[in-house]
Amino acid sequence: MDKYIARRKAVLEHIEKGSVAILYSGEGIPQSMDDCCPFEANHHFFYLTGLRRENMALILSRSAGEDKTILFIEEAVPAMERWTGKRLTKDEAKAISGVEDVRYIDSLDSAIGRMAAREAVSAAYFDGYRNAMTDTDSYNMAKAKRFAAAYPMVQLKNIHPLLAGMRMVKDEYEVDCIREAIDLTDRGLRRILSTLAPGQMEYQAQAEFEYAIRYHGAEGTAFDTIAGSGLNGCMLHYGTNHCRMEEGKLLLLDLGAKAKGYCADITRTYPVSGRYSARQKEIYDIVLAANQRVAREARPGLTLKQLNEICKQTLAEGLMEIGKIQSAEEIGTYYMHGVSHHLGLDTHDATAHDETPLAPGMVITNEPGLYIDEEEIGIRIEDDLLITEDGCEVLSCGVPRTTEEIEALMAR
Repeated sequence: MDKYIARRKAVLEHIEKGSVAILYSGEGIPQSMDDCCPFEANHHFFYLTGLRRENMALILSRSAGEDKTILFIEEAVPAMERWTGKRLTKDEAKAISGVEDVRYIDSLDSAIGRMAAREAVSAAYFDGYRNAMTDTDSYNMAKAKRFAAAYPMVQLKNIHPLLAGMRMVKDEYEVDCIREAIDLTDRGLRRILSTLAPGQMEYQAQAEFEYAIRYHGAEGTAFDTIAGSGLNGCMLHYGTNHCRMEEGKLLLLDLGAKAKGYCADITRTYPVSGRYSARQKEIYDIVLAANQRVAREARPGLTLKQLNEICKQTLAEGLMEIGKIQSAEEIGTYYMHGVSHHLGLDTHDATAHDETPLAPGMVITNEPGLYIDEEEIGIRIEDDLLITEDGCEVLSCGVPRTTEEIEALMAR
């Protein structure tokens, strides 16, 4: 629990005096008459508490006297626990989070009211993340609007940039969790390699992967598994996985396991028949060269945009060498996404700013690709990199990536 205590202390040091920060874990979203969608706690709340249950809240207060931290949880109702499973006790919540002052959630509104009325609160921080204007309000955003209506003289502030900046640099525990997620992902990919054959359905490859990672202890997938064969592999976020895999085609697999809340994000492209054609290998090796060059170049001080330029240059040089394009400016025809994003509690992890220079402890992806619709060749090779003091460590270096390694494994 020491890491959670240290993170909360850092937040309290950064928010202004006379303010409070209020974070909610969220609540279950109804899916049908009597069932809810799978619950995922707000990741900032989890990052600060280690708790992942619904109907919880955290207050960090600098509003009066010494700093205060209060955690609110659901009160266990024995009659309900028979139906819904055990709820955390106060002692259990203290042991996980390190918060000494733990109360029940039904006292939250009155606690906020007392602070607003008696402790000269001038600002309140909420998780105000929004991806687009048209997004539906998150649970935390809805609570922020409710607070603003009740206390219009208190200034609302967004704590997301602060927490996103903190989350960009991973500690040793977080890196170990990502390593575990990558190891589970490797197990799932090796199972696919041992079973893949023409005539199977894409969803069967997906099923082999997801069975293997869950069997070995994964919490689940980091995101919906992508298994696109042939032309489907040229769609960046293909997700239906409903087509038959044909002899001589490629299967692009973009997938990841989740362990202790942390994600892996790996992409590999396999030959359905067990061997790459000469043309597939030619394109594959261009993508692999870009993957390897990005891994050599990634280091503190560079930005993701600079890494993407390195990737584009390498891909363009490869395609010009084989006569597929005539100038580097044409690379956008066959490569249309960025080479990297941050990785952690989210697959596309929270970032303070897109142009933040890389620093030791950051974990990013490395995912060059080429998508040639007219040849039904979609190839992406994605690894996960830990930025170190003078370069990077390829965390997924044990996941087979060369055509020789992959063909040898499939032959066995």
